[in-house]
Amino acid sequence: MTITVIDYGVGNLRSVVKALEFISCQVRLTSDPNEVAQADKLVLPGVGAFGAGMENLRRLGLVEAICDAVKRGTPLLGICLGLQLLFDESEEMGRYEGLKLVRGKVVRFPERNGIRIPHMGWNALRIRKREPLFANVPDKAMVYFVHSYFPVPDDASVIAATTEHGVEFVSAIVLDNIFGTQFHPEKSSKIGLQILSNFVAL
Repeated sequence: MTITVIDYGVGNLRSVVKALEFISCQVRLTSDPNEVAQADKLVLPGVGAFGAGMENLRRLGLVEAICDAVKRGTPLLGICLGLQLLFDESEEMGRYEGLKLVRGKVVRFPERNGIRIPHMGWNALRIRKREPLFANVPDKAMVYFVHSYFPVPDDASVIAATTEHGVEFVSAIVLDNIFGTQFHPEKSSKIGLQILSNFVAL
C-alpha cells in the first residue's frame, strides 16, 4: 500500500516523507488532485499559517479531492497545520474557513498564566480514547510540538488525546476515518514512529 502525502507548498513535508520511508512505507508526495482522490491513505502535514495553507489547497484544486476521498472512506491523517485545516475555521490572523471535515474551530493559546507562545518542545500526551492510532503508545508518552494555535472541536467525542500547556488543549482527534495530531509524530522519536506505523496499519 502506498501512503500519499499531500504537497500543498508548505513546510515540513520532507521530514514526514522520510519518517514514513523509515518505517518501510512506499510514499507518494503529490499535489495532483487525481492522485489524492485515488489514494489508499492520505497524510496532510504542514507548518505555517492557516489562511495561506487553505489558499494553497484551493489554488491547487485539492480541497474537493481531499473532501471527496474522506467521504469515500479513505483514511486521512492531519499533522499540526494539517490537523487544524480539517476544522470549520481558524481565528489565526483573521477568520479563515477550513476543510469543514470536523466541526469546530482553531484558536490561539491565551495570553495569560505565563504561557509561552509558541508552544515548542516535548510534552506529554494524555490519551482520552484508546484508539488504534495509539496502539502500544503509553499514556503520558512524550511527543514534540511547535504551534501557537490548537483545535476546539464542537463534539468532545472526537477528542483522542489532550496535553497541558498553561491550559488543557486537544492534541489528537479521531472521527471515523479522520485522524489528526497537533504534535509532530515524525519528530517524536520512537513514539511518533509507532503512531505513524499504527496509521499505516489501519
